Order: sequence, then structure tokens, then C-alpha cells
Amino acid sequence: MEIDFLEYKVRNGDTLNSIASRLGITGEELKLFHNSHCQKIDRIWFEHLNEVKSIFVPIHITTEKQKDYERRNTLPPLRLSASFFAKTYQVSETFENPFEKSLTIDYRISLDFRKDQNKNIYTTSYRQDHFKTNGETPESKISELSLACMKSIMPIDFTLSDSGKITGLADHKKITETFAENRKGLEDFFIGQISEKYMDTFERNIADEQFFLQQFRSTLLFQTLFPKMDWFHKKTNWTESFYFLSNSFSVSCNMEIEHENEDQDHIITTLTGNNIEFYSLQELKTGYKNNQPPENPVSGEIIIKYTTHRKNKNLIRAYGSINLSREAESVQQHTITITQG
Repeated sequence: MEIDFLEYKVRNGDTLNSIASRLGITGEELKLFHNSHCQKIDRIWFEHLNEVKSIFVPIHITTEKQKDYERRNTLPPLRLSASFFAKTYQVSETFENPFEKSLTIDYRISLDFRKDQNKNIYTTSYRQDHFKTNGETPESKISELSLACMKSIMPIDFTLSDSGKITGLADHKKITETFAENRKGLEDFFIGQISEKYMDTFERNIADEQFFLQQFRSTLLFQTLFPKMDWFHKKTNWTESFYFLSNSFSVSCNMEIEHENEDQDHIITTLTGNNIEFYSLQELKTGYKNNQPPENPVSGEIIIKYTTHRKNKNLIRAYGSINLSREAESVQQHTITITQG
């Protein structure tokens, strides 16, 4: 609310709500405004204004309806638009736990969006490259082979609903056929029984469409990069499911949202969630539920922050973190920063 106000002389029959309605605000908002500007002895607490001679009312006020309108016009739209995403993002992921040295992986992702007007769905071609591990190019043979196998099937085309979430693979058959065509070249470079077994496993995994899709959807990268567009417009707490670990099962979380102005051109939308379903760390790591109360359940907190442009409504930066703790002590933390450019 603005500071500017005037003193309104209460008339016979006036109530807090009747005055407030003429201003386009609620009685509670008017009461709070008056009480914050008057002397302590003149504060009002009831809807009726018996023995109240005057009340301070705002000259300029932003109503909830106006606030909602402004919010809708500065946040990304409820429906996905190809312009929401940039062509490329730089990604940095860090994995930490008390028992191992922290690991940071940096890489670049490229996105190319298209919309099928007939089916009202989007398709994005996804590619990842330029990998660095703790600032160095991966040198182990298995790491090189893993990256080479993924590179051989890139780009991968995903379909998205107009709500913003990944719904499937656009052409699964093309992925399996592409790897089959490129495997000979990989075998010429990666020689040996271990490499052959790895490629056999990789080929089996990509042949299982749902399993392969789940490998992407359960990553913190995809959960952060591809939000449900209605997240930006939530006003109250809600329940959402997230994957705390890749290739695991999703866990229901109670979510809260907060908006803040980073500067004149950018808005930060912060989602914070805490699990309302509890499992052991072993259950989450194996991806299998024991269907009985865990002896040592872990608590999970997920934080996702989006920096969007106020005018263009596109995604400038995204940050995600998942912290798993047991008895208030962190057992695993995974953070990701996604930056346009």
C-alpha cells in the first residue's frame, strides 16, 4: 500500500466492510491500514464502527485484483511458449555427501523447440556436450565411452505438453536405429570385453522406451529445466512429486512459492518443498519401496529458483537443490545451476 491517505469521517450506518468495499479492498486490509497509521488509542478491532469518529483510508492502493493482474503480466504464461527457453544453457552440477570427495560436472545443453499446431504439443531436440569433471576433461575409459554412447544418439527429440512437462520421446525407433548404425564406429575405438558389455547394456537400456525416458525425467536437470508452467502462478501451498535421486521413484512434497524482484527487469520465483512421504536412503537408492515404515527415514528438501525476464518472459537462470538428511544431518546434497548462454 502507498503511504498517502486521508481521514474519512464515519457516517451513520458505516461499517468497516462497507467503507472498504467502496475502496475496492477488504475490511481486513482497511483495518490493518488504519491501525498502522493512527495513534494506539484510536485503533479499531471490530467490523462495526460504534463510537469511531474517523478512520484513515488510503488514497492510492493496489488491490488484490490489481496485484494478481500485475503478477500475471510479469510472470511466464500458464501455457508453454517456445520463446520461454534459450537455445543454449551452461550447466553445473555438484554432488556432495559426508563420505566422498565432492564432484562437479559442467556441460552445455542445446534446445531447439518446434510446435505441432495440429496436436498442440511441442517437440524439443535436446543435445548435451562439452563435459568437464571437476574442471577437467573426463579421462577414464568408461566415462569416455558413456559420453560417446550418448553423443552417438544425440540430438534426442522429446515431446512436451502445453503445460510444460516432458510427455515422451518423439521417435524412439530412430534412437535405437541410430545407435545400431553408430555402434561399429564405437567398437573400433573402444576395444575390449568391458567396453563391449557396456555397449550391450546401453543398447538394452535405450531399447526400453519407458526406462530410457525415465532416466531423463528423474534427473534434477530435467525436473528443474522443464517446470510446469502453472508453478509460476501458484498462490497457496500445494503437493507435487519429485525424484530425490535419479532412476528412483517420486516422492510427494508440500510446496510453497515466493516471488521477488531481483532488479527492474528480472523476477525470481522460488519453490521450496519438503517430503510428506518418508523412505530410507536405501529405498531411494535402489528405487524399491519396502512397503513398511522405514527404521531410519530420510527427510528431503527441494529448492528450485527461476529467474525470468519481466518483459520477454523467458528463462534466464534456474537453480535446483535436493538435500537429503537423517536426524538433521545431511547425507547427500545435489545442486544444479543452469545459466542462459
